[in-house]
Amino acid sequence: MGILSDKKVIILTEEGFEQIELTSPKAALEAAGATVHVVSPQSGKVRAWDNTDWGIEVKVDRQLSEVSPDDYDALVLPGGVLNPDKLRQNKTAIAFVSAFLDEGKPIAAICHGPQVLIETGMIGGRTLTSYPSLKTDLENARAHWIDQDVVVDNGLVTSRRPADLEAFNNKMIEEIAEGVHA
Repeated sequence: MGILSDKKVIILTEEGFEQIELTSPKAALEAAGATVHVVSPQSGKVRAWDNTDWGIEVKVDRQLSEVSPDDYDALVLPGGVLNPDKLRQNKTAIAFVSAFLDEGKPIAAICHGPQVLIETGMIGGRTLTSYPSLKTDLENARAHWIDQDVVVDNGLVTSRRPADLEAFNNKMIEEIAEGVHA
């Protein structure tokens, strides 16, 4: 029985996610007792990017077309360059993420993951961090960007890079335990 034993969390990803940015949060969530589903527009498995080359394959628990935001308490968006670029072009994925923002459900996004948040048009006025190359994109979306290992804004948890994973995972679990943020 963990702090998140009554929570269902979705990790939404595409091919090309940064390996450690999915595996580390997933392990932390499971250790805290959460039920975690890897969800993708793809079926079967999705491939990770591991620093400079393709990494492991991760089993897709459910296809995006088979799930509803109502089925989950929180959302995790791993980074990588390829993954968020593909997700932000997927209207179903953007609608899914928008529903979490609209309902105030916790969202944790790391590295390039906030690119998906930009596409929702719903982050104006929010404070976040990201991989430094996204600073201008986030500011153009009217978000307030700061350079910190982890930033929390009313249930929205963001971090910059794999080196920030310990802080990211701790805050992600804390915000998910708190539940919906009005």
